[in-house]
Amino acid sequence: MPDMKRREFITLLGGSAVMWPVAARAQQRDRVRRIGVLVVTPETDRESQARIAAFQDGLERTGWTIGGNLLIDRRWGISDLERAQAAIAELLKLGDDVIVANGVPGLRAAQQASRAVPIVFTGVSDPIALGFIESLARPGGNITGFTLLEPTIGSKWLELLKEIAPRVTRVAVLFNPDTAPAVVQFSRSAEAAAQKLAVQLLMSPVREPAEIEAIIMKLGNETGGGLMFPTDTFTTRHRKLIVELTSRYRLPAVFGFRNFADEGGLISYGVDVRYQFGQAAAYVDRILRGEKPADLPVQQPIKFELVINLKTAKALHLEVPPTLLVAADEVIE
Repeated sequence: MPDMKRREFITLLGGSAVMWPVAARAQQRDRVRRIGVLVVTPETDRESQARIAAFQDGLERTGWTIGGNLLIDRRWGISDLERAQAAIAELLKLGDDVIVANGVPGLRAAQQASRAVPIVFTGVSDPIALGFIESLARPGGNITGFTLLEPTIGSKWLELLKEIAPRVTRVAVLFNPDTAPAVVQFSRSAEAAAQKLAVQLLMSPVREPAEIEAIIMKLGNETGGGLMFPTDTFTTRHRKLIVELTSRYRLPAVFGFRNFADEGGLISYGVDVRYQFGQAAAYVDRILRGEKPADLPVQQPIKFELVINLKTAKALHLEVPPTLLVAADEVIE
């Protein structure tokens, strides 16, 4: 009889041992997870809300319930390293399982703060040159994400500018070399296009708002001037000033981010960052379910968008070609 009880106990213990890991796995999957999101633009921007909406939609499509088994901690206007460092410190104190960093300052701060917490980035032009990852195929470490790197886009920007403003003969490319080192790659294709289009391309590095104003004012006092603003968190932070100056000096300009066109810039063409936020949601889901950032390849852009501000074109007395209007993803009137 004692032997029988002993066998029953061992059988029961064995069955429990089989069931405990299953229960633990279910508990791990069902527990509330937390994500920190650093958004480069302010909360009041339409673009900011659209990006977060795309991100949340992506998470819900993969089965997460926001406010239920998933909490999102958002930090807005993270366009410089100091603000990014303060924001990431707050998020790590909250115990976020994954950090989503939009832009270079947020990604830099997240990388400096933790080599363990998984990080998914969006809106970064050249993560290899900036030292964030080892390669696109095998990023290594705790970082992966979605780049803005498409070197041939430089020629596209210049072609669009010349098409909408045919009288342009001198184009200044404004960028901050500290926050947009990938402009060197964009400029190669732009320079090749400039030769074909008989346009003089002026590489114009800026680090202060006063430098932006000085360049635009100088160009505005000459004939045939135009401007090109590649993707750059620094110029994005000062876009209200830039849009106001291009309007004051009546200079046609093309921008890499759509929020410039939303706020009065002439034309924008670039990576659809909203779409990238949706892609980032899929990577966050995979990480929360056990995959490692090091095993998720960094993806290059596959979706671009063209936005034309027709009101601004009319103010500059520019006739937008019908081919551009048809090709545009959005025309702002």
